[in-house]
Amino acid sequence: MRFIILTFLLVVLTLPTRSFAALDYGKQSLVGADFSGSDLKGATFYLTDLQDANLSGCELQNATLYGAKLKDTNLSNSNLREVTLDSAVLDGTDLSNTNLEDSFAYSTQFENVKIQGADFTNVFLPKDIIREFCESATGTNPITNRETRETLECDYI
Repeated sequence: MRFIILTFLLVVLTLPTRSFAALDYGKQSLVGADFSGSDLKGATFYLTDLQDANLSGCELQNATLYGAKLKDTNLSNSNLREVTLDSAVLDGTDLSNTNLEDSFAYSTQFENVKIQGADFTNVFLPKDIIREFCESATGTNPITNRETRETLECDYI
């Protein structure tokens, strides 16, 4: 009986997993890291260097990316709902088809960001960023079925 229990525990404990939820990656250099398709709900990336990282298709709801360096990072098709992006640097970042609903990104630096199909519902952004985004905003988010231009309220600025 002990052999069966030990074998079962050994198998369960050694199974590979793609869940990185509730992990703390704060103040680390994760340049080029591949987290694609991972469950990162609630994970902390406080002041983390994620340049050239692949976070496409990730579940990042309630994660903290405060002050993170996201230069040329792929966040396409990810769930960034209720994420803290304050003071993060997004230069060349791909946010295509990403859900950013209810995220905090007021003092975030956005440059050359791809936003086709992104959902910015209830994301408080400075007016100059909204104007810039509205110049190129296209597409509909595949999860929320909201048009990017509508979520940015482009017709009201």
